Amino acid sequence: MSERDRPAELTALQAALAAEHAAVYGYGVVGGRVGDKRLTQARAAYDAHRARRDALVREVRELGGEPVAASAAYALPFPVADTAAAVRLAADLEERVAGVYSDLVRATTGERRGAAAGALREAAVRAVRWSGESVAFPGLAERTGDDTGAAGPSTSASPSR
Repeated sequence: MSERDRPAELTALQAALAAEHAAVYGYGVVGGRVGDKRLTQARAAYDAHRARRDALVREVRELGGEPVAASAAYALPFPVADTAAAVRLAADLEERVAGVYSDLVRATTGERRGAAAGALREAAVRAVRWSGESVAFPGLAERTGDDTGAAGPSTSASPSR
């Protein structure tokens, strides 16, 4: 990647980091409501997002950036009062994370692109496991009918203001 492309790469890394912060928060909510049958699945996803978040912090620093901080709280896209809503939230989190990694794949090359593609694939698989549905092109809003952009209107859950 050339020096000229570094700002776009850093911006995409920061967006992925912000999405991972929000996913970690969201899975805290999911874990509290999902029920015993899917608690192991929620914990595994939570751990995966924490690991990705920590790796992205390192990558942002390697490119000379200051990693975006997590918000103190996030506004969820809908109320999560029961197991069904928690499962729906988990699927939504994964779909939004997949969108951000799709953007990161486009903005990077080499090993970083491969890692972003792997993260996109993992998020898409988790989204299918949570929702029971799949899309032909995970992470690409223009393929799913969502016209708000690949990352949706915001990353994962929206920061509260």
